[in-house]
Amino acid sequence: MADSSGQQAPDYRSILSISDEAARAQALNEHLSTRSYVQGYSLSQADVDAFRQLSAPPADPQLFHVARWFRHIEALLGSPCGKGQPCRLQASKGRRVQPQWSPPAGTQPCRLHLYNSLTRNKEVFIPQDGKKVTWYCCGPTVYDASHMGHARSYISFDILRRVLKDYFKFDVFYCMNITDIDDKIIKRARQNHLFEQYREKRPEAAQLLEDVQAALKPFSVKLNETTDPDKKQMLERIQHAVQLATEPLEKAVQSRLTGEEVNSCVEVLLEEAKDLLSDWLDSTFGCDVTDNSIFSKLPKFWEGDFHRDMEALNVLPPDVLTRVSEYVPEIVNFVQKIVDNGYGYVSNGSVYFDTAKFASSEKHSYGKLVPEAVGDQKALQEGEGDLSISADRLSEKRSPNDFALWKASKPGEPSWPCPWGKGRPGWHIECSAMAGTLLGASMDIHGGGFDLRFPHHDNELAQSEAYFENDCWVRYFLHTGHLTIAGCKMSKSLKNFITIKDALKKHSARQLRLAFLMHSWKDTLDYSSNTMESALQYEKFLNEFFLNVKDILRAPVDITGQFEKWGEEEAELNKNFYDKKTAIHKALCDNVDTRTVMEEMRASVSQCNLYMAARKAVRKRPNQALLENIALYLTHMLKIFGAVEEDSSLGFPVGGPGTSLSLEATVMPYLQVLSEFREGVRKIAREQKVPEILQLSDALRDNILPELGVRFEDHEGLPTVVKLVDRNTLLKEREEKRRVEEEKRKKKEEAARRKQEQEAAKLAKMKIPPSEMFLSETDKYSKFDENVSMVCPHMTWRAKSSAKGKPRS
Repeated sequence: MADSSGQQAPDYRSILSISDEAARAQALNEHLSTRSYVQGYSLSQADVDAFRQLSAPPADPQLFHVARWFRHIEALLGSPCGKGQPCRLQASKGRRVQPQWSPPAGTQPCRLHLYNSLTRNKEVFIPQDGKKVTWYCCGPTVYDASHMGHARSYISFDILRRVLKDYFKFDVFYCMNITDIDDKIIKRARQNHLFEQYREKRPEAAQLLEDVQAALKPFSVKLNETTDPDKKQMLERIQHAVQLATEPLEKAVQSRLTGEEVNSCVEVLLEEAKDLLSDWLDSTFGCDVTDNSIFSKLPKFWEGDFHRDMEALNVLPPDVLTRVSEYVPEIVNFVQKIVDNGYGYVSNGSVYFDTAKFASSEKHSYGKLVPEAVGDQKALQEGEGDLSISADRLSEKRSPNDFALWKASKPGEPSWPCPWGKGRPGWHIECSAMAGTLLGASMDIHGGGFDLRFPHHDNELAQSEAYFENDCWVRYFLHTGHLTIAGCKMSKSLKNFITIKDALKKHSARQLRLAFLMHSWKDTLDYSSNTMESALQYEKFLNEFFLNVKDILRAPVDITGQFEKWGEEEAELNKNFYDKKTAIHKALCDNVDTRTVMEEMRASVSQCNLYMAARKAVRKRPNQALLENIALYLTHMLKIFGAVEEDSSLGFPVGGPGTSLSLEATVMPYLQVLSEFREGVRKIAREQKVPEILQLSDALRDNILPELGVRFEDHEGLPTVVKLVDRNTLLKEREEKRRVEEEKRKKKEEAARRKQEQEAAKLAKMKIPPSEMFLSETDKYSKFDENVSMVCPHMTWRAKSSAKGKPRS
């Protein structure tokens, strides 16, 4: 055994076993005579143990080795400790040593929790493979324009994905699908194809009226059978619009109007009756559509439109995108294995999932997400699709709860070869096969909209776990909340929706994202004017802070001047900043609570604004480094959320993506020179009393520069603040300022007019003779006598030229 200096540690066991103290000291002295115990000697545990056996150095001068050894250790450890007690090093005259160090207690680190629909609780997020996260997200069924319901899901998941990747530093592999084979797509593709054919034939007015009447008959039956009030109201609107468009054409035909007038009425009716006629044409001629390209052309168009919308919303593209049409062979193999495992059965060319067999298995459970919805036939039939709920199709199932894995194609439907005959994939199987192919037997996260929980996601879970024979296909199921429009349910089928393009005409992608960030991703979000106004005000609040900080940072300082002494205000602001950072971290750990994060960011900016206002009040410059640090952190958080483009170093970019840095860096030096020149001219104009120059200076600030996206802010006794702001924002501000000033002017004029009228009335009253003064006050006096006396309930006044105004009873 060696001590810390590399010397061989002594073995005192034989010496310490000697019972006689004098003999033990003699043996110890002989042993120590062979060792180096001078200053610098490193102690071993054996030295300490031997030292504890002696109460004092020996008195015998012959035992000087023991005496010197004892005093050396005593200088380091102090007096001998009792057995079992720790001996601590202490300073001695000969040598100082380091005191014992204890690590800090620290605090428990905050861990990310996510709301898991599988447990309906917030659970600690633990990926299966270190920091790698596998994530599958249900993509859109592309048969129409993307709407705000899509934005609700994909912006929310984009925020979650960015936070996990850029804040918590997970290595996220994000997979999304495109559903380009589906009952809705097939039906819409046939309807569009048949209606365009019908329109190209240019039907005569009489023929069109006849066809519309034929289409109205099944439509009326459908209307009468509809019990859902929202859907019934939608159908009634269509019927009413068609009837209104029919009447002018009928009158035009009866009156034998010119061709141009009739054609105009025909076009109006074709437009209003498009849905009605499309449905009728499909039910009549849909089975004759055999060209498969018709069914691929529609989804390809709308998929491209969807990707453009996502790019406009600044939603990151997936790492991998899967299309159902490209995975048909994998889907067939997936279905076959489910059948081989005993959980699927073939019926009349279709393949169905045996829910009873699956649920009865000890290692499986059906309806993990919404067990209370199992057996809901309305939801199950919606999941099967409009083309798959006919009586003959439903009769093929062993149980009404079973669902289609593979559907035998009927005339007018696309088809692919398979072991069971020509057919097409069921809806639920698509995601299972594609996600299973790429992510394997178990993924970390599966995401989708709240309305997909049952039956879609519950069926996905069942068929995937039947394929892999496991019970953990998804570890965390995340569902985004519903979106309502001004408090009303949004539904594409009810034609109550707002497209993403229409939404972007009113508000920017950043404003929409801020609105989503100000609400929980898993709760219902109401898309309304109030919601968007809150987002607009929040954006303006943050933008003004960033512009003010940029102005402060432009103030010239030398390299040492950028480091200023902190006072109590700076220390307090910095403490508040770090408190907010801690609160933001806790909020993000708590199910990525962006709503709380946004409030904490607002509070941090408010503290900065108070600090800047306090420094401005005493004509002192705010601390540049501190404000820059806070502004950079807030910018960093907004970048993580996708609300600020990557090329912006501080605050919101000016002039759109890719132009912010170059625009600001290029024009700001010139604007600063213009501002200083203008300030010098204004100073001379005030001194020389030249109001015309001051007016021109104000016109430059109020009328010319806003058109260029530049704002000059004048402050008494302080340099002009120069800000680059979005041109449209400045023009709206200018119009609002003019509106307010106009209202003030009108109020002032109205007040002056009223005052003038009151003065005129007062003067007119003073000119009335005493005998006529009260004649107009008929509401107070019932009658007057011949002497113009006023009769009141209690007294009478007599008005005469000689009267002294005394009342008489």
